[in-house]
Amino acid sequence: MSIIITVSNQKGGVGKTTTSAALTSGIFLSGRKVLGIDLDPQGNLGFCLGADTDNRYTILDVLKGTVPIRDALVKSEYGDLLVSDITLSSSGLEKFPSNRETILKNAIQPIIDEYDYIIIDTPPALNLLTVNAYSVSNHLIIPMNSDILSLVGLAQLKDTIESVRDAINPGLNVLGILLTRFNGRTLLSRDVLEMAQQLASQIHTKVFETKIRTGVAIAEAPAHGESIFSYNPRSAAVADYLALIDEIAPDIQLKEVAQNG
Repeated sequence: MSIIITVSNQKGGVGKTTTSAALTSGIFLSGRKVLGIDLDPQGNLGFCLGADTDNRYTILDVLKGTVPIRDALVKSEYGDLLVSDITLSSSGLEKFPSNRETILKNAIQPIIDEYDYIIIDTPPALNLLTVNAYSVSNHLIIPMNSDILSLVGLAQLKDTIESVRDAINPGLNVLGILLTRFNGRTLLSRDVLEMAQQLASQIHTKVFETKIRTGVAIAEAPAHGESIFSYNPRSAAVADYLALIDEIAPDIQLKEVAQNG
């Protein structure tokens, strides 16, 4: 069965999609079968991975049951994708008469055993889409910028995680908090690290040893339709994402990713 990892934070601009794309492409380049699911109405995961998403069925078609999931799969150079667009922002899932929190779980059931990993990108909100992602996932990764404002609202995220554990998915595990745009030489980053560690202990997880440094290559790669690993493998931030993959999935050979990237 697939290992399902959701990347989530209700705050925008913290690196959710970049992290989702890095995990999807990096794990795929190691030779694993990977499915990326975009639950963000901005639809940036497909763009980041260079997928042709024009005139394609979206994850919303699958969630509503109007299209078989296999018909909605988009092939990319970095694995299979279920893409999204702005129509997902008014999904109407709240109108489903029952089991609204497990629509995604039921929708992907026909293919769930066909992938080694499924990576889910979520919207910057704690809404029904996010809860659906939590309900089907084995693990969560919480990215956050290395600034004080990124800590705001994480208590609410903690409550949502606990609610899903209590009601739907008791095995939901928070793999860790991932600090992005990190500069260990600044006092601010060190202060945020200390506070993030305190928060991590409250939700029974950790701050990843890997911290993601700022890198121009991370921002430039999607515009060229490439993964970060092929666009500029010498970037410090790219090296950090390789280290993250090693930290969360030590069975994956980083040399394979570097060579195939």
